[in-house]
Amino acid sequence: IGLASAIIVFYLDCYYNVILTWIFYYFFASFTSELPWQNCNNEWNTKNCSVNFTHSLRYNRTEKRHLLDPVTEYWENKVLGLSSGLHEMGKLKWDLALCLAFVWLLVFLCICKGIKSSGKVMYVTATSPYVLLFALLIKNTTLDGAKEGIAYYVTPNFTLIRNTQVWVDAGTQIFFSSSIALGTLTALGSYNKFNHNSYRDSLIFTCVNSGTSILSGFIVFSILGFVAKQQGKDIKEVAESGPGLAFIAYPNAVVQLPYAPFWSACFFLTLILLGLDSQFVGVEGVITTFVDQYPNLVRKGHRKVIFIAASCVTMYLIGLSMVFEVMSSCLAVHWLVHGV
Repeated sequence: IGLASAIIVFYLDCYYNVILTWIFYYFFASFTSELPWQNCNNEWNTKNCSVNFTHSLRYNRTEKRHLLDPVTEYWENKVLGLSSGLHEMGKLKWDLALCLAFVWLLVFLCICKGIKSSGKVMYVTATSPYVLLFALLIKNTTLDGAKEGIAYYVTPNFTLIRNTQVWVDAGTQIFFSSSIALGTLTALGSYNKFNHNSYRDSLIFTCVNSGTSILSGFIVFSILGFVAKQQGKDIKEVAESGPGLAFIAYPNAVVQLPYAPFWSACFFLTLILLGLDSQFVGVEGVITTFVDQYPNLVRKGHRKVIFIAASCVTMYLIGLSMVFEVMSSCLAVHWLVHGV
């Protein structure tokens, strides 16, 4: 069971950093006077691209079905470079490949000295997001339509309680966000002293994890309420899951705000810090498993650092297969459907 958990986490680490790569890509793109997904005047835009077509009276319903907003085209054509289908592998996205290498280099530098180095980094990556989250919350709640979005978020729909899929999705979210049964918590806990109060840590961990999820919900639905109000739609129509929320719905809302590049950078920096935290834990879990299993082989001298470097390079090479145009599409669809 322990080995199976380590293998699962290994593959999760491979694809999770690809998602972090997308986030870094948007973060770097935010450092400009005008966000690149704000208009249709770019090389990746098609003739079907239209800004604010939902408000336009010159298009009928049939025409609107073939139109795409610049946010969607930036995501599909520029970032992912989607191929025409599974039959066409497409090209390697070199910009994503370099970004992926940068992310893995960050991970390696932060964990190469073991739990001591990653622990110090986590003091920053674990606390800084809360400053940004509260800043985003304050900003979002001042937007027109935010109240309606929050009301939609906190109003329970009791008819869905009988839906089995809702409980499956909720369980998946809790298991994944808490890293239950993945071995990562066991790996980190192995560095504690024998008499450490793990019961207290468990209570704090579960409360903070659930509290952060609830706080994030207020941030997301306040901005979705704003988007729904701007587009004259119901919140159900603009609420998306998976990559659609992070890379389409939220960027679409940000372009309608004053100082859009600043708020875009804040949002994606928050995701980066939260994502790096999870990645540190995931990679540390894999490393600890093999170091504890083969202490004489890996622990001596600089062997552990070399082993960590080799592991990061291996996972990077596996991750490269996911930044081909066709695999970017598969990964995005997988995240949209399964959420993990």
